[in-house]
Amino acid sequence: MRRIGLALAIVLIAIACIAAYVVWSVYGDRRYPVSPASVDIAPGSSIDGIVDQLQDEGVVASSSMLLFYLRAHHLTSAILAAEYDFPAHQSVADVAAILKAGGHPSATWVTIPEGFTAAQIADRLQRLGLVDAPYFLLQVEQTNLQFDGARTRGLEGYLFPDTYLVPRHTTPMAIARLMVDQFMRELPPQHARLAHHLGFTVPQIVTVASMVEREAKVDVERPVIAGVIYNRLRRGMPLEIDATIEYALPHHKTQLSFGDLALDSPYNTYRHRGLPPTPIANPGRKSLLAAFHPATVDYLYYVYRGNGRHQFSRTLEEQQAAERKYLR
Repeated sequence: MRRIGLALAIVLIAIACIAAYVVWSVYGDRRYPVSPASVDIAPGSSIDGIVDQLQDEGVVASSSMLLFYLRAHHLTSAILAAEYDFPAHQSVADVAAILKAGGHPSATWVTIPEGFTAAQIADRLQRLGLVDAPYFLLQVEQTNLQFDGARTRGLEGYLFPDTYLVPRHTTPMAIARLMVDQFMRELPPQHARLAHHLGFTVPQIVTVASMVEREAKVDVERPVIAGVIYNRLRRGMPLEIDATIEYALPHHKTQLSFGDLALDSPYNTYRHRGLPPTPIANPGRKSLLAAFHPATVDYLYYVYRGNGRHQFSRTLEEQQAAERKYLR
């Protein structure tokens, strides 16, 4: 009897040790991941393949222990194909909870509205967890394009407003390239010939398009506003477009002050004749087409009259009368 009792005690101790080891392995072992890790579970992955992948990528110490836990808690069919983020030093139970909660899609839909600046795009991308905004802007500022011998000053104006499926953990330059490639597809056929016919370079016309984007409220006025801008440029008149000053200000303002109009900046088209140094926004398709195909008009001025429409004038006297009427 003493031998049976001793054997039973040994068995119970062994069971207790195994149980303690299992409990520690599931809840107490937090050696992994050594640092935060992201793992992309591909569609169609088997549960055995998933746990092996997590072990191979250093998320768990033992794939068999994770598999045991998932099966014990009936979670093997609850894991979806997605990208999962694992903080450093998680237990097997923590890893299982993250898998159960579901991960991120491997790519994120991003919508860039027409007229967004590069800074606004960077902010939206950062809020979605796709880029570090300052680094994205650095790439935008340091990357130039060539159009028929004319060189851009950065990518402002060439990040086409659209909806994009952006892979997570891609580079800022890859995202910018995605938008620039779409811009290239949106340029009108024979854009270099059209630019030459207008007497401007393609980058200059994109700058005009950016101002049209910010100034026009209704589509029918876009070619007319483009025509006014070209008319003033050809006559050597300052453009006097408020939106160019707004672009140079550190913070957006809905209404400019007299002090703003005196801003010492090359983007101040009240003080400096000609075009601003770069586009002031990223124009959409209709503004691009308007800049490449402006309306043939003899207007030199316009003033906002409400309901999305402008009053266009040929002379300064007409403009002053319109301002008295609509800017009361």
